[in-house]
Amino acid sequence: MASSFTFSGAIEKTYKSGFKKSGLQSVIIDVNDETKVHFWVSRTRVESKPNLLLIHGLGPSAIWQWYKVARRLSPHFNLFIPDLVIFGGSSTSRPERTDVFQAQTLMQALDNQSVTRFSLVGLSYGGFVGYRMAAMFGKAVERVVICCAAVCMEENDMRDGGVFKVSDIDEASKILVPESVEKLRELMGFIFYKPFLALAKLVPTSVLHDFIEHVLTRDNMEEKREMIKNLLKDRIISEIPKLTQETLIIWGKHDQVFPLEMGKRLEMHLGDKGQLDVIKRAGHVFNVERPGKFAKHLKYFLLQN
Repeated sequence: MASSFTFSGAIEKTYKSGFKKSGLQSVIIDVNDETKVHFWVSRTRVESKPNLLLIHGLGPSAIWQWYKVARRLSPHFNLFIPDLVIFGGSSTSRPERTDVFQAQTLMQALDNQSVTRFSLVGLSYGGFVGYRMAAMFGKAVERVVICCAAVCMEENDMRDGGVFKVSDIDEASKILVPESVEKLRELMGFIFYKPFLALAKLVPTSVLHDFIEHVLTRDNMEEKREMIKNLLKDRIISEIPKLTQETLIIWGKHDQVFPLEMGKRLEMHLGDKGQLDVIKRAGHVFNVERPGKFAKHLKYFLLQN
């Protein structure tokens, strides 16, 4: 009988065990007949702890993106860590592929769990979703952290070139949602900073193929690319709402997906409500590269009176 062992499967098993040891449990929330959302949530909700929503970005499911950080946060917060719709264990039969739909769905899922007040952290694409949630549901969202998410990007930023290394949205979507080992290696070149980049280049092709098949999966790839394209469509800074919540903006100094300029632009857009913190020696995925530093920034901002 052929072995069913996979490298990615072994890692995910470790992650799930770690989450459970950190007091988290897996739940499925039926938002309605068409949509369900998978969450990792604190098994015991402590009234004295603030509620915190962690929203992942493109790529693998939430547990892969938040594992190194959530374990550092679980002693201080009641955590709610969803898979966005069409990622991981979350699904929908609805056709919407916008950040607005994701924001509305997460809010409904939180309502279902009787979560009426919370702060949120959004990574990359999750930052777009989190920003929408904060703008749409201001009475529920207390503090906001936007991480490496070019919320103030405009459609012409990519079309005119000069800001992003990839200036074609179709090509960008193929890199950000890789279907081949070649495209995954190209993505790794954009998201990591050395020494992680040097290590990433040494990963065997078989391991990357396994990661595509079992972690990224080939399900919903076109839908995910459609999500990326919808972010840019008719996007103009003057039409992006300004948040009323205190907002921390966190960026990796060497981010090649969304350059640091985008973080500075968002800080300027938010005025006295925005504060930009830059993590040195980090790229786009500082949640993986510098999880301790990242968690320290979060705790300092979210736990202050």
